[in-house]
Amino acid sequence: MAKKDVNEMSFLDHLEELRWHLIRCVIAVMIAATVAFLLKSFIFDTLIFGPSKSDFLTYDLLCKTSQLLGFDSFCNTNFNFEVQSRTMAGQFSAHIWTSITFGFIIAFPYVIYELWKFISPAMHDNERKHSKGFIIISSLLFFIGVLFGYYIICPLSINFLGTYSVTDKVHNDFDLNSYIGLIRASVLASGLIFELPIIIYFLTKVGIVTPEILKTYRKYALVVVLILAAIITPPDIASQVIVAIPILILYQISIYISKVVVKNQRKKAKANG
Repeated sequence: MAKKDVNEMSFLDHLEELRWHLIRCVIAVMIAATVAFLLKSFIFDTLIFGPSKSDFLTYDLLCKTSQLLGFDSFCNTNFNFEVQSRTMAGQFSAHIWTSITFGFIIAFPYVIYELWKFISPAMHDNERKHSKGFIIISSLLFFIGVLFGYYIICPLSINFLGTYSVTDKVHNDFDLNSYIGLIRASVLASGLIFELPIIIYFLTKVGIVTPEILKTYRKYALVVVLILAAIITPPDIASQVIVAIPILILYQISIYISKVVVKNQRKKAKANG
């Protein structure tokens, strides 16, 4: 059966098309999750519990960075906490959900590809031609964000929360799901935050955002970024500065991208007029 033209498709046809794209995305994630499930030792011993080890490579870098900023943070990293599973299915459940998380991260380029395949028929030929790099750029930004979350935000959070104590009478014994939840939230949130330039690109394309709006609210964005940095990092000035800098850079890049989109739209309107 020949595929219908996008202009001839009804709302239900679009829903059916979206359903198959989502099914293929789920299949890709499950295949990648199965691979991650089989690599249990590497996933948990090396990756998940890597930031909980005092010799994790990031701590030395953070120590030197904080010293450049005039602080003395992360230079005496020593963890004395234990991670425990307190439910019968706790470890198995953690294994399953961690594998699915890794499956989504690994399959992200394909998920973006399926999203692009769904929206591309509605684009003009020229727009479709120039948007092919969307898959590569969005995947690259996502992976950079994931690495930033894993190598920066996770160590910052674990270093603070793992050593924080209200009294010597209380020993830190963390639940397995709580520990993995911190890793998962830090990594996925960072990956999505780094998609900001892509989001601004599409918001500018549909006319919701303009460079002028982004410039006008830049000072408010600075406050929001600092608040966001304070939320996802420990209450340590050095940590907040380290996290805030790349987010501010992304915001500035988003302004430039918005300018380019508006400029191209004006050129096109002028040519058609």
